[in-house]
Amino acid sequence: MAKLKISGPWSGVLDVELDNWTVIMLREEIARRSNCGVESINLICGGRILKDGDGGEKLLDLGVKNNSRILARRVSTEEGKSLNVELMAEEERSNRLARVKAAATALAKRHANGFLPVEDFNIELEDQSGQKVNLGSETDQRAIMMGLMLHANAKQLIRKGNYKEALEVLIMGEEAFSLCNPKVIEFVDNVSILQIDMVWCYFMLKDIKWLSDAGLRLAKAREGIERAHGKDSSRVRLLQAGCHPELALHLRLELLEGVAAYHSCMFDKAREAINSAQMKYSQLQVPDEALSHVMDMGFKEGEAKRALRMCHQDVCKAVDFLFEERTKREKKREEDIERQKEIKEQKRYGMTPSKKAVDLQRLKELASIGYEKNLAAEALRRNENDIQKALDDLINPETNSVIQNAVESRKRKRQRQTTDAAVDKLVLMGFDRTRAIAAFQAGGSLEQAVNLLSLPDTKSTVDGQPDSVPTVSGSEDASSSISNIEEIQDMLDNFDNGEGPSTVEENRDSEMESELARELDGASAVSDYDMDVTKEGEAITEYLALLDSLMNSEKA
Repeated sequence: MAKLKISGPWSGVLDVELDNWTVIMLREEIARRSNCGVESINLICGGRILKDGDGGEKLLDLGVKNNSRILARRVSTEEGKSLNVELMAEEERSNRLARVKAAATALAKRHANGFLPVEDFNIELEDQSGQKVNLGSETDQRAIMMGLMLHANAKQLIRKGNYKEALEVLIMGEEAFSLCNPKVIEFVDNVSILQIDMVWCYFMLKDIKWLSDAGLRLAKAREGIERAHGKDSSRVRLLQAGCHPELALHLRLELLEGVAAYHSCMFDKAREAINSAQMKYSQLQVPDEALSHVMDMGFKEGEAKRALRMCHQDVCKAVDFLFEERTKREKKREEDIERQKEIKEQKRYGMTPSKKAVDLQRLKELASIGYEKNLAAEALRRNENDIQKALDDLINPETNSVIQNAVESRKRKRQRQTTDAAVDKLVLMGFDRTRAIAAFQAGGSLEQAVNLLSLPDTKSTVDGQPDSVPTVSGSEDASSSISNIEEIQDMLDNFDNGEGPSTVEENRDSEMESELARELDGASAVSDYDMDVTKEGEAITEYLALLDSLMNSEKA
């Protein structure tokens, strides 16, 4: 028995079994001794509220020890219910944040290390010109990918006005970037933009305690942006063909610098920064006439405004920018389709012992000198994509024979799996298994098998084979109710040569991973600079008024 020192509506020492009692049991006992309802009692231990959880956690598991002090706080029933709702919401938020971090970690690990993708897409790093880049080691690549995914998720939360949760995701993103070699990300602006977004969340939460931290972050952000963008943003101008995509970002940075200076009583510095932000805000206002001209070219209002803002209201440049963006999107769409085909092909070959995909470029090299593709792929798979070792195995008659046997064995296994999966579907439709096997073997596809089994004059002989296999065309009902054999083949592409799944499925949070992937999909080189500055405009007006009021009071 352990002793708990209780203070509150009822004070005294309570004997409990820490490894048996739950928070609910403790709350009920204190409520009984206090002559009040259970919902009106909240328990605090060690500076934190003891939550009911799922009702199964013991006090010992929650860190409650012998002679612990428990503060019992009596609240109204409604207040108690409200607090419970808040606690549940907080717990749900914490769980979601944990899922976001775990999903980003898993995606970055798979896509940075060259693992065979579980999905039908690849996450790859690109520079501002849209070219794919490899930055540093695999560890650096993973850290950057994770930081970018978390930052993209946080930006979605900022757009929804959920600044508190966005700030926590940004902190996780900052932690991810910190795992990368600083030299690798020295000339990229993503970390600096993340710092600005963090301070923007401070500002929108109106939390003065972050003031000193905000100043340090903004100083780091300005230094990083000047290093990445070049003097007077010359590097961005060169990469973006003379456009000014970074103007809104600099507006936000200067506004926040002005706000931080104001609250630090550095009023001259505050006015200088906010006046500069106001000038940029004016430059970002889109004239109706220019907007109309661009929209007349077939573009939507949102994209037309964005282009005009980034091109200093120059209609011709804005139209050129939009057509170029459209061309880039089309090219990316074609590349994505091609990459999906490549991933599908890689899944057919299976994964290497370290769970990586077969290198298709090296496979092409081996195929170009006359080796059969499946054979060459198996040689690369076995040798972790080492082309010289794979070539040695293919040249050696003994190892070549072993590889050929493995390829044939996998082919037979896949054929069996294809048949079994198709027959199982037919059985689920209500057909006899023996007849289903015969019909599938005769028809070669689910659609044809269903047609054969549905014919009124198709009968089975003693050995289970149909008397005749007439040629039939797929019926509309059959084609709309079942999938073709390719669907099953796609499913079986996730198997290697007998050693199990070729992709890592364990403990995947598919829903959260898909959410993170969607947030990255469609992003372009200028996405980080595309922001609505309405709130910035309101803040500029507010702080200039405060500075004017301060000046007038000093004169008086």
